[in-house]
Amino acid sequence: MTTSINTSTQSVLRTDHEGISILTLNRPKQFNALSLEVLEQLLAHLSSIAASETIKVVILAAEGKAFSAGHDLKEMKANRTQEFGDSLFGKCTEVMLAINNLPQPVIARVQGIATAAGCQLVAACDLAVAADHTRFATSGINFGLFCSTPAVALSRNVGKKKAMEMLLTGEFINAQEAVLHGLVNRVVPAEELNEATLSLAQTIAAKAPDAVRMGKEMFHKQIDMPLEEAYVYASEVIVCNMLVDDVEEGLSAFVEKRKPQWGK
Repeated sequence: MTTSINTSTQSVLRTDHEGISILTLNRPKQFNALSLEVLEQLLAHLSSIAASETIKVVILAAEGKAFSAGHDLKEMKANRTQEFGDSLFGKCTEVMLAINNLPQPVIARVQGIATAAGCQLVAACDLAVAADHTRFATSGINFGLFCSTPAVALSRNVGKKKAMEMLLTGEFINAQEAVLHGLVNRVVPAEELNEATLSLAQTIAAKAPDAVRMGKEMFHKQIDMPLEEAYVYASEVIVCNMLVDDVEEGLSAFVEKRKPQWGK
């Protein structure tokens, strides 16, 4: 059953189907620029999904030729005040943290361009699939603005020197370079983008829900821990995971050579 939660006037559309929620940026004429309104709508949807027991995976997509050109430069130009800047970048940070803290994995489905905060949005997602024509850049430097907030997510995906090169030059990298440097997981022909992203989401949705949720939380928490501390924490998590009913079902299914029937 498919549930659509959208209207044509909304900046972010939501469609749910078989445990997968697709959030779609819906400002194609503005290259899906991340206005304050878009960020507020994204945050509202993510908050709703976080509380859902039926949604297992989220796909973050976009209408039109571009994934996202970053923040809305016209909006920024018209509101160059401390108050607006605090509000805009504060809300952007909330969205990026919400993606990180969401119990469900988030997959970016990327086409066209993903620049500045749009590139940040891709980097903030747990996984990313890109069409082969896609290009990425942290281009704020071209307008006199170092992409400080995109740098946080970018530097946690690609190597330091490549991240600095992108941040200091504003130059584009193509989809193949994005895979090479760890910004995206897979590159596919544009006509296969929707199918490939959905297939990845379905693969994850078919796994034990508790294991996926516990695993995502563990991964993000341990990544910046000292090695010994990370192992202690990981051991605690895997013991808790081992005691979940789904593990007994998974082992029984393996022995009996059948597909496991996971709990909710």
